Amino acid sequence: MGRKLQGATLFSEPPAEEIKLKKKNKKNKHKDIETEEEQNEEYLKRKLEAVETDVSKKKKKKHKKDRENGNETKSDEQVIQEEEEESTDGSKKKRHHKEDNEGEINEGKGSENGEAKQEVDSKVVVTGKGVEEAKYVSLKSFSEAKLPENVLECCKNFKNPSAIQSHAWPFLLNGRDFIGIAKTGSGKTLAFGVPAIMHVLNKRKGKSVKKANPLCLVLSPTRELADQIYEVISDAGKSCGVKSVCVYGGTSKQPQISALQSGVDIVIGTPGRLIDLIEMNVCNLMEVSFVVLDEADRMLDMGFEEPVRFILGKISSARQMVMFSATWPIEVHKLADEYMDPNPVKVVVGSEDLAANHDVLQIVEVLDDRSRDQRLLALLEKYHKSQRNRVLVFALYQLEADRLENMLRKSGWKVVAIHGKKAQHDRTKSLSLFKQGTCPLMVATDVAARGLDIPDVEVVINYTFPLTTEDYVHRIGRTGRAGKKGVSHTFFTHHNKALSGELVNVLREAGQIVPPDLLKFGTHVKKKESKLYGAHFREISADAPKAKKITFDNSDEE
Repeated sequence: MGRKLQGATLFSEPPAEEIKLKKKNKKNKHKDIETEEEQNEEYLKRKLEAVETDVSKKKKKKHKKDRENGNETKSDEQVIQEEEEESTDGSKKKRHHKEDNEGEINEGKGSENGEAKQEVDSKVVVTGKGVEEAKYVSLKSFSEAKLPENVLECCKNFKNPSAIQSHAWPFLLNGRDFIGIAKTGSGKTLAFGVPAIMHVLNKRKGKSVKKANPLCLVLSPTRELADQIYEVISDAGKSCGVKSVCVYGGTSKQPQISALQSGVDIVIGTPGRLIDLIEMNVCNLMEVSFVVLDEADRMLDMGFEEPVRFILGKISSARQMVMFSATWPIEVHKLADEYMDPNPVKVVVGSEDLAANHDVLQIVEVLDDRSRDQRLLALLEKYHKSQRNRVLVFALYQLEADRLENMLRKSGWKVVAIHGKKAQHDRTKSLSLFKQGTCPLMVATDVAARGLDIPDVEVVINYTFPLTTEDYVHRIGRTGRAGKKGVSHTFFTHHNKALSGELVNVLREAGQIVPPDLLKFGTHVKKKESKLYGAHFREISADAPKAKKITFDNSDEE
């Protein structure tokens, strides 16, 4: 039965572990927080052991049934030996979470097609016109796509398509307008990248690449994400002669202009720089017939709605529109409603509800502002003592990121930082050093929270809690990618108390321990508001019918 707290309803009693932890905290108020972390780890360990026990019981039950039906081919001793080997192997995977997922995911590229193990069992919801037709059955293997070998060269390191790829390719290759919602690290770039390459090959049909007249356009909200998309699509297109160019601000235009003028099939870029090049008449979008808006919700949050509309106005209406978005707010729906065909295909992998990656151990620590610096230094001693593993520290503001970078450097840590006010050369250099492991400690604002595929980030530390719980989920999604395990450690202060209810829900959904100090702020969840329409609006489904325009006879009455 639910219980009341400060006017809000808790839908379930807290786990027994929370009650024990609360009692312990009353006795040991000044005990170091590491005790709580150990309990977190012990709690999750017990949960994993319970799951393994349940699986073992099911296997034994099936073994017994098969034996009764005369289908048994293995002895009891063989089954027991196999279970022991699986248990040992599972323990090794828990201890060594840096290992690849059963060898299926290539290091440094795993996240692009990754999460395959989780997504196979994820709920996939497909809606839209004609989705029940037999020809739109999802792909079980790359061979089922019946694509040329040189196009599938980019997928050779992966065993099977990820969930979003297996459901997106049949529709995109058939020319349908498409909306994709899937968690970060699920292979979204190749989900639209391979169909974009096929679109170019089908349109070009052996003709030479045209100068500054691309056939495909991919828009991204941030420079780092645009560059990452470019790396994936450019690499995928090399084997079949499809040329890509990346354009973004903060750097010289001339190299980008030269690249466009030498010939381009696919342009990837941010809205601001692309508009500059359009106005300079060095990039013509009239032949673009395949358009992708990646991280569409983030793009509109950053104020790019008008630039996006301007760019889409330069493209022929005979186009195929693709949108990938982590959430589906009304602003994004309006954009889709205006520029997409009626009832576009929408594929949701997992859930549209806010949920964190279950491969990430989430530790939330409630403390006051003044103690955060010392606590951060203590955590780095714990998590980054070897100074070889990758640790990502998130700050909320640019000045705060600069201050943390200077403070850590003075404290003897080798650190880099990226944020919006840094020169693009410095941002690119810092991100490169972090990815390569040359400087595996980085401070960043939310420019690094979404979409970036940084391999082997073991720990994410939220020095400042973000403005939304959605951004929190995206931040901690930088670790625990491609089936690997990760740790997130978050500082939560009284300034963030309005988001405590949402954070509690995220922690409980992922089976994490909720610290008692967090519950003191209450569990009320504020009603979601639209930036344009306030709290009194209704979420609209992607397959909702378009509004009909009504016209009236304006003749004068007699």
